[in-house]
Amino acid sequence: MRVRIVQLTTLLILFTLPFIAQWAGQPFWIDLTTRIVIYGIAAMSLDIILGYGGMVSLGHAMFLGIGAYSMGVLTHHSFEGSVVPFLPGEWTGSTSGFVHLAASILASGLLGLVIGLLSLRTVGVYFIMITLAFAQMMFYFFIALPTYGGEDGLNVWSRSEIPGLDLSDSMTFYFVCLGLLCAFWFIARRLVDSRFGGVLRGCKQNEQRLKALGYNTIRYKLIAFTIAGAGAGLAGGLLANLTEFVGPGTMHWTKSGELIVMVLLGGMGTLIGPVLGSAALLLLEEILSGFTEHWMIVLGPILLLVVLFARRGIYGFLAGKEAKDG
Repeated sequence: MRVRIVQLTTLLILFTLPFIAQWAGQPFWIDLTTRIVIYGIAAMSLDIILGYGGMVSLGHAMFLGIGAYSMGVLTHHSFEGSVVPFLPGEWTGSTSGFVHLAASILASGLLGLVIGLLSLRTVGVYFIMITLAFAQMMFYFFIALPTYGGEDGLNVWSRSEIPGLDLSDSMTFYFVCLGLLCAFWFIARRLVDSRFGGVLRGCKQNEQRLKALGYNTIRYKLIAFTIAGAGAGLAGGLLANLTEFVGPGTMHWTKSGELIVMVLLGGMGTLIGPVLGSAALLLLEEILSGFTEHWMIVLGPILLLVVLFARRGIYGFLAGKEAKDG
């Protein structure tokens, strides 16, 4: 019961916050809440492999960056009227929101499939290091691409276009992001509650036993890794729309570290917990940075207290013993 109350309360708060910000005459808070929702999608996608599959990835922000660049590059070529060089045919990009989101999801999902095939043969610290290595390779690859701004990044001249919706309006864009968060949560919830999710949790607890029972654990983990990459790509496409800018810094390993902190702060293996973790981390960053430029010094002890006294994260603290079912 407490799980449902926490979930519904979280959804209600996310739904009402932009109206409160608009009423208070603080439009900036709408953009901040939108960032929370977008990073909530990215952190939730990481929770699928980290919280349920036990795969600690220090390269998850790579998929966030690929999703952002997919949207940014298509918009860039559309405005220039130039041909997208790495795609077949004479396609000159697009400003369609449906094309942008599909490209972000597909590009990140395919990259997740390829990297997963190479990475999932390793475990433990070796898996962490190989995902970190791939992320840094992609980071430096985009730095070396002067066509798309290199280290300076690429300006996105307009947000995606969806018929009947004005995404340049902050409120409209926020509710599009919130709708996609709810849709992704529903898909992820169905996934982890299925037989597939049971095998994935089994891989985290005792992969050797599952192999002895005849399960192809690599295949299950690869599918989860691909879905997680696609989810992060979705968040990346939305982030590029929000900031109207893409840069290699989005896929730096420190951004992956932030996503891991969001998952741990909110509660691993809960799906909704990473959204709470995203809200907590971004709000703390915003509030503390208003007092001191050394806000990370204050954030560190706060995170330590959460780890010590709320080991199942914010969601576990709020939902109590029922959190394991969340």
